[in-house]
Amino acid sequence: MRTKRRTTQLLAASLLGFTLLGLSGLSGTAAADDAPDDGVDVSVNIAPIGQPGELTMTVADNTGVALQENGSTATARQFTGALPTVTVSDTRDPEDIPAGEYWAVVGQASQFVATGNASKTIGPEYLGWKPRLLTDSQTGAVAAGEPVSSVISDGTGAPNVGLQGQELLVSAANSADEIGTWQVNADLALRTQADVAAGEYHSTLTLSLFNQN
Repeated sequence: MRTKRRTTQLLAASLLGFTLLGLSGLSGTAAADDAPDDGVDVSVNIAPIGQPGELTMTVADNTGVALQENGSTATARQFTGALPTVTVSDTRDPEDIPAGEYWAVVGQASQFVATGNASKTIGPEYLGWKPRLLTDSQTGAVAAGEPVSSVISDGTGAPNVGLQGQELLVSAANSADEIGTWQVNADLALRTQADVAAGEYHSTLTLSLFNQN
């Protein structure tokens, strides 16, 4: 990912004006000692120097995601929640984007570890998601990733691989095709065996923005 900082310079300009007073007379010289001063106000509005655009990703403020049991069966327990809204913004000039460049946001979960008992874990392959693009793509160049199921199938036909590897959340096939801002989130679902050990588990879901050609 290439990130550029934007800075703004404020420029001010002022001109000091003065007047010349011509003196003349028919017979002799007369001075206009008390002649009033005349002045013209001169102003200029100088716009900031243009800065190059940038490609950025932000995650909405959050205190984490607490998955709640929902949809459990006799053969599997399921816990669901929603990923905080992720915003991708591309303000670059399409003419400045190299041909064939694309960007993608991917996610990968760490192992769930039980509080107070590091030996009690649930692998990231049990956590799946269903990405959802919240902002319409004007050209169709930006799209949400495909759903990924836990290794314990959710019955939808989605790949049963979970988030143990980097899975696609959202991407643009060709960056220059569409410039703008897009928001995306995902439904999360942790599906485990029915006899999973009780406890409070914690995992970290890492999101990364890649910009490649």
